[in-house]
Amino acid sequence: MDSKMAPQVEPQEPVAEPSIPDSNPEPKADGKPQSYSMMEPKMRRIYGEFYREIYYSEKKHLDTKTQELISIAASLVAKCQGCIEGHLKKALQAGATEEEISEVISIAAAINAAAIIDLTDIAATNMNINHFPSDGPRFRGNS
Repeated sequence: MDSKMAPQVEPQEPVAEPSIPDSNPEPKADGKPQSYSMMEPKMRRIYGEFYREIYYSEKKHLDTKTQELISIAASLVAKCQGCIEGHLKKALQAGATEEEISEVISIAAAINAAAIIDLTDIAATNMNINHFPSDGPRFRGNS
């Protein structure tokens, strides 16, 4: 008779993961506080677990290079200087080419430009402004 119980899985050795950010109120050599110094330890731990799950999980679906290229674009749009530098370094280590990084930067610039257009379109609608009426699809090329 077949058992309906789940098969027993042998415990595996844990995979080495980056450490959870620690509280370090001591200033850096340049006199600035350490990163995460404004977050409570519980929130740092939760963030660290979230970060590790995204970037280091065995169940992730994207390869590291793709993750890092996406992270560069997201960091640029979010204007996170430390993120940009960290993800550029990791993308290069993962084999990203200069051309791939350039394309990602261009995509981020295009998305940021589109966000500006979207915001001004909404403002124009809210304020009933229509400076340059269009009679057709975007990017038609008509002057």
